[in-house]
Amino acid sequence: MDKLVEGEVAQRGPLSAAPPAYAVQFFLIPLGVVAITVLVYMGFRSLVMDQRSAKDYLAEVRTGGINRRWPAAYELSRLMADSDVAKDPTLGPELVKAFEASKTDDPRVRRYLALAMGRLTPPLPAQAIPALSDALQDADSETVISAIWALGSLGDPSVVPRLAEMYGSSDSGVRKMTVYALGALPGDGQLRVLSTALNDSAPDVAWNAAVALARHGNRDGVPVLQRMLDRDYVERTVKRPSSTLNDIDPIGEVMISALHAIAALQETSLRDQVANLSHDESNLRVRQVAMETLKALGPA
Repeated sequence: MDKLVEGEVAQRGPLSAAPPAYAVQFFLIPLGVVAITVLVYMGFRSLVMDQRSAKDYLAEVRTGGINRRWPAAYELSRLMADSDVAKDPTLGPELVKAFEASKTDDPRVRRYLALAMGRLTPPLPAQAIPALSDALQDADSETVISAIWALGSLGDPSVVPRLAEMYGSSDSGVRKMTVYALGALPGDGQLRVLSTALNDSAPDVAWNAAVALARHGNRDGVPVLQRMLDRDYVERTVKRPSSTLNDIDPIGEVMISALHAIAALQETSLRDQVANLSHDESNLRVRQVAMETLKALGPA
């Protein structure tokens, strides 16, 4: 799946970024989605090196064979990351129509089309939000996760009540993405659900909730953020192995997310723990972010 997690992290001060960047830096995106993205990208990018446009891929989604539609949908979702493509006023309505027509298609087609829709820029097609909201009832959990991400990415606070209902899912992946999306949306109607999620049975859901609350300036998740700075604790919880191929340290990524949240909150009560990380942490990237966080917290 596309780098859904992508993500889509807007912070204050020197750590500021646009909402899509905020999602990458500040939130813990469901990690399985990232793994799927890498596998798909490596497997098919080498096969699809042409210069077809978004509309070309959309046409192939509609008329191509069964083994061509979902790779075309993937490439379309990738191209939509280009703001110039996403702003095409003629593309959005056709994309929504293709998504609505994909209900009986290969679920992978629907997943990638949902990701593509999540990158649309205002003004949105009238049916974009309703179509994605309907997809929350799909039987395929990955499609539901993609639709939740898209709704959070589009930034319409009217979807908060519908997304809040999704937190009741028994699927931890759905709950995790729900918490992420709620945290990315404006307003405070989601704070009760996010506070509840701090006690979720899945630790990474609780982590996402703490970071999401920090995004809204709410300190209820500070005890969770403090635990996220403890490498030993995170190592006992995170099941993914570190990747020597691309130098990804999943434990470090959790700690960095907590550090960004602490900086956003100006949470000086955790200064000592952050300071310890700035000179004792084995991951140099975590150490660097810890130093930046200390600067954001100001002088002791």
